[in-house]
Amino acid sequence: MTGIATGEFALFLAIVAGLALVLGPYLARVFSGERTLLDPVMRPVERVLLRAIGRDAIGEMTWGRYAWAFVRFTLVGTLVLYVILRAANLFPGGPDPAELGTPLTRDLSANTAVSFATTTTWQAYGGEDTMPYLVQLVGLAAQNFLAGAAGLAVGIAFIRGFARTRDGTLGNFWVDLVRATLWVLLPAALVGTAFLVVSGVPMNFDPYTHVTTLEGEHQVIAQGPVAALEFIKNLGTNGGGFFNANGAHPYATPTPLVEFVSMLAIAVLPASLPITFGRMTGRRRGGLVILGAMLVLFVIGLVICQLAEAGNLEGKEVRFGVADSTLAAITTSNGATGSYNAMHDSFTPVGVAVPLTNMLLGECALGGLGTGLYSMIMVALLGAFVAGLMIGRTPEFLGKQLGPPELKMIALFNLVTPIAVLIPTAIAVVTHAGTAALTTNTGSHGLTEITYAYASSTANNGQTMAGLSANSVFYNATTIVAMLLGRFGLAIPALALAGRFGAQGPRPEHRGTLRVDTGSFMVVMVITAFVVTGLSFLPMLCLGPIAEAFH
Repeated sequence: MTGIATGEFALFLAIVAGLALVLGPYLARVFSGERTLLDPVMRPVERVLLRAIGRDAIGEMTWGRYAWAFVRFTLVGTLVLYVILRAANLFPGGPDPAELGTPLTRDLSANTAVSFATTTTWQAYGGEDTMPYLVQLVGLAAQNFLAGAAGLAVGIAFIRGFARTRDGTLGNFWVDLVRATLWVLLPAALVGTAFLVVSGVPMNFDPYTHVTTLEGEHQVIAQGPVAALEFIKNLGTNGGGFFNANGAHPYATPTPLVEFVSMLAIAVLPASLPITFGRMTGRRRGGLVILGAMLVLFVIGLVICQLAEAGNLEGKEVRFGVADSTLAAITTSNGATGSYNAMHDSFTPVGVAVPLTNMLLGECALGGLGTGLYSMIMVALLGAFVAGLMIGRTPEFLGKQLGPPELKMIALFNLVTPIAVLIPTAIAVVTHAGTAALTTNTGSHGLTEITYAYASSTANNGQTMAGLSANSVFYNATTIVAMLLGRFGLAIPALALAGRFGAQGPRPEHRGTLRVDTGSFMVVMVITAFVVTGLSFLPMLCLGPIAEAFH
């Protein structure tokens, strides 16, 4: 790697780690109900919102009630967004209907509604040629806030399961949702959006601009409230772009500084959650070890992808170059965001295998709001169990016993991603409806494109390889299943496990207890992540990107 690339990567990781050490304790105070600087402004708003929600916002919830509130909120949000999308032509304002070319069919509307309500923001359409401005603001931007806040709430509830003893409750979903929105996402989005506007990102409702280029060709330049969508898509780890070119479009990221700040918006909050975990559980060293394992996985992917893409300028935005494109690919594939600034379909086979593997790992290297934390801790729990058996130590993790019921939840969690990815991929490659979408590539590359689509959907990530034309009934329907499994199939077992841990009594550490707050256990976590993923997906990776690399 060049010195410039190494310096940029080191600076990025240093800023992420530094801000995580600051924001982690802040998140702990917010969700513990302690005083913060924003209380005088946000407390009155919180009271109004909780009063409007009603009795459900009062009292603690068991894991079952918490999970049901989470599912109900997501499904209602999906239905509301679907109605908005189906009535898109009734919304006033720009752009001119003549500029909109992709029809919002029933299956595409359903897919988009599920996508944004699950923070996947898988877009089987061109961003700037499909929806009116108000639909994007009222529908899509609103879900970027709400779905992101719901994911963060689940992550906090998961932490409470480790923090509490002899208490099967995990907090109140509606209170956590409101606090995640008011104290975390809203203030950060306001500051970030203002930064984007000052930096040149459009925030208007103007008609599309028609120009004649120097070569005499006609060109249409999309306008719109771009800044309002761009920052929250990254902050809420959603990723749906206003433009079809996403972060490669000069209106979305006009400067390298904007691109760098956008990557920080994706990474900082997920990186803060292990510190929050350490604060709320009283196990600060354990939180640091979890963050360390995340960063090690992140660096491994960053180095491999950069080495694979060095010299490959195909599909790269020349304003950013290879290093920025690599950083964006690794950050977004690890961050449940899916926004990109380069065409991943043009990456080398090894280069594209890295973001694919990141998603198959469960995006546990930072991850999304809440999802990355419980994915990494699930890896830690499995590592603690296996390592404990190997050396004859008690299978515990930070004072929580790993018995048969807990191990069943961990096993169920780890089976969801293989089921949601491999089964629809197998169906797609043996049916005409699946292979018909391979418009430019077949063979190993085509298999990678299909697998990438379902891995992205299951990871609630949303990024795609453009060689797959996914706007069809088959892909709109099957990716809906993958997105819902990725959202509920992972969150519900995580909440169930947290509920069991919260109900356990205290288990003091003794000489027979496996230490899980050490550097050696961090290595165990990293190895476990790769072993578990390899057992499920190595054959598919061999048939896809690895076979293509040796072709």
